[in-house]
Amino acid sequence: MNDDELSAEAESALRVRLAELRQEHQDLDDSIHALEAGPRPDQIQVARLKKKKLGLRDQIERLEDQLTPDIIA
Repeated sequence: MNDDELSAEAESALRVRLAELRQEHQDLDDSIHALEAGPRPDQIQVARLKKKKLGLRDQIERLEDQLTPDIIA
C-alpha cells in the first residue's frame, strides 16, 4: 500500500462525506428552483445560493478524484 491508496476507513468516511455534499448540492438546487419560481425572485439570494452550489460541486469533484484510483496506461 502506498501513500496514494486510502484505507478502508478513510474511503468509507470520504464516501459518507461525498453523499452528504451531494445531498446538500441537491437541496441548494431545489431551493434555487423554488426561489426562481416565485413572482419576484430575490436575485441576490439566488446568486449566493448558486455560488455556494458551485463551491459544493468543486468539493464533490475533489472527493471523487480522491476515490478514483490513478490508472497508469
